[in-house]
Amino acid sequence: GSCRYRCCPGRNNACWVPGAGRAHCYCDSYCQRTGDCCQDYRAMCRRAAVGCAVGPWGPWSGCSSPCGVGSRARSRQVTVPPRHGGDPCPDLKQRRGCLGQHPTCGTAK
Repeated sequence: GSCRYRCCPGRNNACWVPGAGRAHCYCDSYCQRTGDCCQDYRAMCRRAAVGCAVGPWGPWSGCSSPCGVGSRARSRQVTVPPRHGGDPCPDLKQRRGCLGQHPTCGTAK
């Protein structure tokens, strides 16, 4: 079976062709995990693979709690989405703890 003109991202059970011995072989990027890729998968599909690229982290948000324990968050954007079985995107959001210390915290009655 040949992957020529048939390369699918991710897990795609419809992306197959008859292989040796009448068994199916696959042209989706998941076939690398399951070991049932068509013979020319790497030559036809992996060379076209594009890994995910992301931009820089944005600034941390303010603390979610003005007084006491809270959290801060930041994010980044995908600049190039993965294609043809390329490397997936890393985390796009981060969160960390913080302690709100607004000047009015100790004055509440």
